[in-house]
Amino acid sequence: MEKRFKEWKKPEIKDGELTKWNWVVQHINGLKLGEYTDIGAFTYINAKYGVEIQDDVQIGSHCSIYSHSTIDNKQGKITLKKNCRIGSHCVIMPGVTIGENSVIGAFSFVNKNIPDNVIAYGVPVKIKENSNNNK
Repeated sequence: MEKRFKEWKKPEIKDGELTKWNWVVQHINGLKLGEYTDIGAFTYINAKYGVEIQDDVQIGSHCSIYSHSTIDNKQGKITLKKNCRIGSHCVIMPGVTIGENSVIGAFSFVNKNIPDNVIAYGVPVKIKENSNNNK
């Protein structure tokens, strides 16, 4: 498989400050960032209780990834597995795992685990099809 970025370098991330690409992480000690990731501008990542972004993950712009929700005090590690894709303006809530090769449609509210190899979208998110079936 050809890599999306031939000369990818791990980004410089400072707690609570915009990166060179205009996304931000709070609690950077809780972030585990894989290689060849692509995170869109104005995405917010709260890694207080852990956020693992595995290799080849793509996250659209304006997403919010919360390992801690101050509204209902939920907390839990978020895992974005290898090669998953998150559309722009998505919200991912605490404790969620998104499966390998899965695609989350834009503007989705992800409040439950998503298995490998599916396409899911909506508010709240629902699995719409198995991405291997090409429906």
